[in-house]
Amino acid sequence: MNHFELRGRVLHAEGVPLTEIAEAVGTPVYVYSSATMERHARVFREALEKSGDPLIAFAVKANPNAAVLATLARAGLGADVVSGGELRRAMAAEIPAAHIVFSGVGKTEREMELACREGIYQFNLESEPEAEMLSQVAVRLGCEAPIAFRINPDVDAGTHAKISTGKSENKFGIAGNRALAAYARAAELPGLKVQGIAVHIGSQLTDLGPLERAFTTIGELIHTLRAEGHDLSVADLGGGLGVPYEPEKPPPPTPAAYSEMIARVTKDWNVRLVFEPGRVIVGNAGILLTRVIRVKESAGSGAPFVVVDAGMNDLMRPSLYDAWHEIRAVSPHGQKTHANVVGPVCETGDTFATTRAMDEAQPGDLLAFMTCGAYAATMASTYNSRPLTPEVMVKGNRFAIIRDRQSIEALIDADKMPPWFEERE
Repeated sequence: MNHFELRGRVLHAEGVPLTEIAEAVGTPVYVYSSATMERHARVFREALEKSGDPLIAFAVKANPNAAVLATLARAGLGADVVSGGELRRAMAAEIPAAHIVFSGVGKTEREMELACREGIYQFNLESEPEAEMLSQVAVRLGCEAPIAFRINPDVDAGTHAKISTGKSENKFGIAGNRALAAYARAAELPGLKVQGIAVHIGSQLTDLGPLERAFTTIGELIHTLRAEGHDLSVADLGGGLGVPYEPEKPPPPTPAAYSEMIARVTKDWNVRLVFEPGRVIVGNAGILLTRVIRVKESAGSGAPFVVVDAGMNDLMRPSLYDAWHEIRAVSPHGQKTHANVVGPVCETGDTFATTRAMDEAQPGDLLAFMTCGAYAATMASTYNSRPLTPEVMVKGNRFAIIRDRQSIEALIDADKMPPWFEERE
């Protein structure tokens, strides 16, 4: 569910016409619905209440905007971070360190130091060398670092190859057959508190089967590790639950169905569960609002090109993953057509849709790319010297800019000339 609806032939974000936002802020622009985020956080949290006192740690990488994080913090969510920058963003949004888990395969000493000093809930470690580095950092700082090892269960998540993280050839986690040795080594290292186990097999999952297989493997490991003397009290089951991008396709599993599977699989684990939802919380809470520059006939007899002012630098997912986003007219004329929707970036990959059945679009019309609340603005770049896109948040009948449009002057001023350009020959 989202709060983007047609009212009086104009698409609204909650109570605000998108035409009003485009007029005030310009295009392209990301628009987020507070009500959608709050509802999704509540539904996810309520579905998992039967799991005791779970820590629901929002995956900051999905959308790190401060206003988004603050909204979710007020809804009772913690944070899953994968960099020192994300950790600082989460804490700036007033997410307590005790509600933060630090994941990721490449944590540096400096990032470990920051997280240790702040006293985060858990480090999800992905290798034995990482455990050794964290031990050295913890000893140097005089702190005890709570850890879990992320297990790679060699389960195919059935998602896009570039967002699959639980197969043996993926870079994430340690193999299950290395778990006993890794935990034994960590128990010997000073400065570490072995408290948990973690798993995360991928993103945009539309089938609970792979998750259940991965979780079953984790349950078996918990029993084995306890038999070896490890006092495990936390199990981080990651995130990855998908959202509906294409209305014609069957919807992904609901949080309720996910929760029922969790309760069945983990009933005798006797641990605190941790979850890392990202897309399922914010995906449908955002859109990318863009304006049609022109309609260009194709060189052959194919569908025309609808050229918009948003580019692949603003929304990378279609170019990177061949991702599908529904495209809706903000003020539909009532006519339907087939079109290729493309941006102005000098790449053939700057294509959002090919021969898409959609509302007819004319120059000056506004279009909304739906389900752009996750892995969208956060992945933007300044390719082709295109400044970063602004972000807007809506609450009821009000909206506010939560990230300004970057100016081209700021982009240019960030470059520095080397001193030899100023030296006289």
